[in-house]
Amino acid sequence: MKQKTIYYQDELNDEFSGAKITPRTIDENYKYIHKNPLWILLALFFNWIMFPIKEIYPRVKFRVRYIGKEKLKAYKKSGYFVYVNHTQPFCDTFLPSNPIWPKRNYIIVNAENVSMPVFGNSIQMLGAIPIPNHRKGMKNFLNKIEQVIRNKYAITIYPEAHIWPYYTKIRPFTAVSFQYPIQLEVPTFCMTNTYVRRENTDKANIVTYIDGPFFPDKTLSKQEQKQDLRNRVYEQMKERSKNSNIEVIKYVLKKED
Repeated sequence: MKQKTIYYQDELNDEFSGAKITPRTIDENYKYIHKNPLWILLALFFNWIMFPIKEIYPRVKFRVRYIGKEKLKAYKKSGYFVYVNHTQPFCDTFLPSNPIWPKRNYIIVNAENVSMPVFGNSIQMLGAIPIPNHRKGMKNFLNKIEQVIRNKYAITIYPEAHIWPYYTKIRPFTAVSFQYPIQLEVPTFCMTNTYVRRENTDKANIVTYIDGPFFPDKTLSKQEQKQDLRNRVYEQMKERSKNSNIEVIKYVLKKED
């Protein structure tokens, strides 16, 4: 198989998912918390029918293997946050949820993920929490995050924000999202998806390393805690990423003319 090459310019903002979706407005009118019994039943139904897909697809496509699942079991009675590298447009919806099960896992997503006609609501029912693209939506967004954590569920965050398929390193990311575990005083974990060569083929399997829990250093100021927590998670993910041994797609920094 010929190796594909992708040229990038900006590690923080370049997006290679291939999807072109016009985002809907996520403001104070977007409903994050639903109490309608029909909505709740539909959400249960969608999660039920998606369960075998969530289980089977990663196993068949990537023969995924998790290392460190036992670290999550000690916190089955607590809400927590999980930070994951973003390297698959479809499978990333499932990869962090499987080792977290039977605890429910929600995923913070961009507005585009809930903006698809017909499927937008279904994505939310499956656990997507879209980031507001209007400042008036922030209050409801934060209320939803707090509700999920208080219910002792998990929330997955992709701090790299953009999808780089099969990327084997960890891209720089900001400390912004690390304010949530600090404010809500819950543990932080990270999962690092690595790509390893399938025996006697040029295909890649995924090995996902689970690390944590990480807790803020309360001797620091709130701002310093956020940066320190981010740095520890980032360095752990960088170290785990070294276990990749196949590069399906080569990423090359585009030189300026």
